[in-house]
Formats: sequence, structure tokens, C-alpha cells
Amino acid sequence: MTTRSRLTSARTAGVLYAVIVACGLFAELAVRQRLIEAGDPAATARNIADSPVLFRLGLTADIVMFLADVAIAVVLYQLFRPVDRTRSLLAAAFRMTQTAVIGLNLLNMLQAVRIVDDIDYLDGLPSGQADAMALLSLDAHRYGYVLGLAFFGVSTVLVGTLARRSGRVPRALAALLVLAGLGYLADTFCFFAIPGYDGAASPIVLAPALVAELWFAVWLLTRGHRLDELGERTTTESAAPAAPAAALIGASA
Repeated sequence: MTTRSRLTSARTAGVLYAVIVACGLFAELAVRQRLIEAGDPAATARNIADSPVLFRLGLTADIVMFLADVAIAVVLYQLFRPVDRTRSLLAAAFRMTQTAVIGLNLLNMLQAVRIVDDIDYLDGLPSGQADAMALLSLDAHRYGYVLGLAFFGVSTVLVGTLARRSGRVPRALAALLVLAGLGYLADTFCFFAIPGYDGAASPIVLAPALVAELWFAVWLLTRGHRLDELGERTTTESAAPAAPAAALIGASA
């Protein structure tokens, strides 16, 4: 990568992170938390039926976020490859796996709005039964999303360690990225390992993630050019002339 392309990649990563955070917050806070009433199928169905456009905007925001996730996985791999190629590739692989899991899981949300608003052949079912089916689909989406975040947690831990080893990213930011990744992993295991866990601790466990990702996005946009030095160092090392074969033979003798 040339210096210009590395700088462009850093800025692109910052923009993509901003898109991911904005779309993720909109889909979660402005749509799901506003329309979904936990344990109340009738109220949830009524909210979706009253705001079908908002619900579908949440789906659209999620799709945009997934597309940006794939792109940023590649960009971050390019930026941190000079630090540790294998670890950078693993981070990209785990992030893309997360995107595949939660992308496919989005069908559960689509199924919920179709049950409430679109599927005519369910009209013969009692309204309470149809509403319960819709809420069950939304619950499946919630658990599928949490499962995907386990892969994202591993990716974030790897990116944090790469950032720390690079020597270019602030140590506090690198440490916060590692802490954020561990928080994602802890939250996932709580959902799947603790019977009846309802995510009560999630806001506390995941608080470092919001701070870390916002900070990382701003840093990439404003200070990401510091990663240029990584590529320049790698280029210099690869361009260093090899020792003559005769000299090596002589040294070994």
C-alpha cells in the first residue's frame, strides 16, 4: 500500500466506524427498544402495526451496518497487517463471521413484521397467537444478535492487541478496545449460560464498547495517518538489500 492509500484507508475506516455506530444505535435505541415490549406480545404487535415504516427503517439501518462491517474488516486488516499479519487476518475473519451470523439473523425481525402486517394467510389465527409468534421471532433475533457479538468480541480483542503492539494508537484506547471485546464475550456467555438472564447487566458490561468504538472512529478520522509509519517501516524492511551469498558462505566458514 502506498502512503496515500494507507491514509485513505485510515479515513475510510473512521467513516465506516461512524456509520456502524450511528446505524447500530438507531436500530437498537430508536426502533427495537421503542417498539418491542418484552413479555407483552399484544403491545409489541400493536407498536409494529402502528409504525411499520419505522420498523423497516430499523431493518434498513441494520443492513447498512452489515455492509459497512464487511468493508471495515478488510480495511482494518490492511492497516494492521504490518503489525501481525496472522492476527490481523484472524480479526477480519471473526468480524466477517459476526456479520454473517447477525445478517442471517435479521430474517427473524423481518418475519415478525410480516406476521403482524403482511401475511394474509395468518388472518385465521387468533390475534393472541399471531402476536405471540411475532414476539417469539423477535426474541430469536435478540439471541441471534447476542451470539454474533461473541465473534465480534474476539475480533475487537484482537484489534485492541494489534493497536497496542503498533505503538501508534494511544495505549488507553487499545486497552479499552480489549476491555470492550471481553465485555461482548461476557455478555454473550451470560445470555446462554445463565438461566433466566434478561440482560440486566448488559448496559454496564457493554459501556466500554460504546466509548471505545466512538473513540476509535474519531481517532481513525483525525489521527489515523499515524498508521502510515507502519507501512513505511514494512516497506523499508522489505526493500533492504539481502546479504551477498558469498559473504554468507564466508561467515559460516
